[in-house]
Amino acid sequence: MAPSESQQSPAGPAPVERSIPEEARRLLRELAAAWGDVAGRGGEPEVVPLKGAMTNEVYQARWAGGVEAGEDDDSGETREAPRKVLVRVYGEGVDLFFDREDEVRTFEFMSRHGHGPRLLGRFPNGRVEEFIHARTLSAADLRDPEISAIIASKLREFHNLDMPGPKSVFIWERLRNWLKTAKSLCSSDEANEFCLDIMEEEIATLENEFSGKHECVGFCHNDLQYGNIMIDEETKLLTIIDYEYASFNPVAYDIANHFCEMAADYHSEKPHVLDYSKYPDTDDRKQFVQTYLSSLASEESDVEVENLIKSIEKYTLASHLVWGLWGIISDHVNDIDFDYKEYARQRFKQYWLKKPTILTSQTSK
Repeated sequence: MAPSESQQSPAGPAPVERSIPEEARRLLRELAAAWGDVAGRGGEPEVVPLKGAMTNEVYQARWAGGVEAGEDDDSGETREAPRKVLVRVYGEGVDLFFDREDEVRTFEFMSRHGHGPRLLGRFPNGRVEEFIHARTLSAADLRDPEISAIIASKLREFHNLDMPGPKSVFIWERLRNWLKTAKSLCSSDEANEFCLDIMEEEIATLENEFSGKHECVGFCHNDLQYGNIMIDEETKLLTIIDYEYASFNPVAYDIANHFCEMAADYHSEKPHVLDYSKYPDTDDRKQFVQTYLSSLASEESDVEVENLIKSIEKYTLASHLVWGLWGIISDHVNDIDFDYKEYARQRFKQYWLKKPTILTSQTSK
């Protein structure tokens, strides 16, 4: 679920100068010195905080008078546009969720192969990235048939990336690691409320029920919510960003997680509140899966479509557990203004609500 921290709109009605680490400012000065369009103009870049940050602090740094996006205007003259970069300052406690070096290696691989923003430099507690000139999707965009079809095709491409490193399923190890962390942080009352004492048994049940030798495994984003997807309005090219939770997993899990994210609107007045009436209906799920399977020119059969839909539905349970545990941990280690604990309650409530129906339907067929 982790709400996106990249490429969002500036927070508030007007730019607000914020403090970023001196190491980050030093890196920005070094980058500016190498760019002919801003070198020698003097002055620090304007630093603007971006909306949507839930794990890291993210800023847009921009220099007036650059020509990064310069174009000919109606008079035939080149107009100047500010050069922009994204500054990501890593948040507290993120090492409890993922290995930062693994995430940076993934980011660098994606960058080298033309996926996502380019890495421009690193400082001790963060990095500077290319600023993508595209629009971040909104919650409503996920339910737009045209955009949803583009996402399905792009996700199939993402799943087929030949990433370096082990290609084994990671979801069950992640669940057990996060459960251990949650137990270490929770009071006894919290542990009882969220039934953490029986959660190991729940994880084992899901792993035994769902894992199979014929399961399709690919490189998964694992956090495909709308804020992690950008689209170029003119070309309709789509870019998936933020790979902090990426790993190899059943592709059905990644799609299930994407479907679950349709219940969220992280830019509403109550960003932690989920509305599962917005979960895609039968026809929408079928359309997404058909597009996903046919996007690489393969001839999908009705059986393939139906089997993947069934697999996706069962993996929604794993998604609820993952982000439920994430919410519990985040409540203890992150001071960002977001009701992590209530978010966790909703994910676990959905798990217990849907588990009997989903497991019964899977075991009876």
